[in-house]
Amino acid sequence: MTYRQEGLRVLITNDDGVNAPGIAVMREIAATLSDDVWVVAPDGNQSGAAHRFTFGRELGLEQREPRVYAVVGGSPADCVVAAMTHVCADFKPQLVLSGINNGQNLGDILNCSGTVAGAREGALHGALGIGISQAVDYEARAEVDWSNSRRFAADVVTGLLREVSRRDVYFNVNIPFGPAEAVTGVRVVPSQRFSHSPMAYYPSDNAGKFFIAIPRTPTPLDPTHDFHLLMHTAAITVTPLMLQQTEFGLIDDLDGRLGLGQG
Repeated sequence: MTYRQEGLRVLITNDDGVNAPGIAVMREIAATLSDDVWVVAPDGNQSGAAHRFTFGRELGLEQREPRVYAVVGGSPADCVVAAMTHVCADFKPQLVLSGINNGQNLGDILNCSGTVAGAREGALHGALGIGISQAVDYEARAEVDWSNSRRFAADVVTGLLREVSRRDVYFNVNIPFGPAEAVTGVRVVPSQRFSHSPMAYYPSDNAGKFFIAIPRTPTPLDPTHDFHLLMHTAAITVTPLMLQQTEFGLIDDLDGRLGLGQG
């Protein structure tokens, strides 16, 4: 059950572009939470942009309709910065929703995800940052079906708004594909660490050209982590992620042992 929070300002961004179907679905979801919803998103597809900022090159800001802006040439992180420090500078959004992405963001893939980066940048500005992705069946080459996102995503966002007061974290949420009655619930789980990077050279049909792609998922997969639970049990996966990335254990282990002249 969703609820409307008095005084809640919501910012929506994504990496598929301001005109992508998933952002329209996210606007439907946000409208159940607040009347104060803003969209600042890239003018085109920025999938795989991760947390890139566009330094040293001018960007454009175009108003497409009331409270909807496109950042021309910008990444999701650029969009959140433009929203937080300019478009909505008078009253910063307390909730940043990034997505809904066309396709799952699981395991180590979240490191290159512009969707996840939008949520992270929102959290860095003090908001509750939530990236949401709608899984698709790539093997069946099926079209994305947004019905599970429409049915379940608002409840997940509401739960996080209700339960999470910390702002040193952000969240990666994946919604399973398939019939709604097959969805097994919400699991709060770690992201899958793969045995190696899933990214690889992928040859093109055009001579001398290639793609960077994910030809196959590295295995084995941990049955308690996001990839297995989403893809094999039809669970909605919610993964809390930390803004603080320091490995504090190695500070104690290495401090004082790496001084000059000790090699």
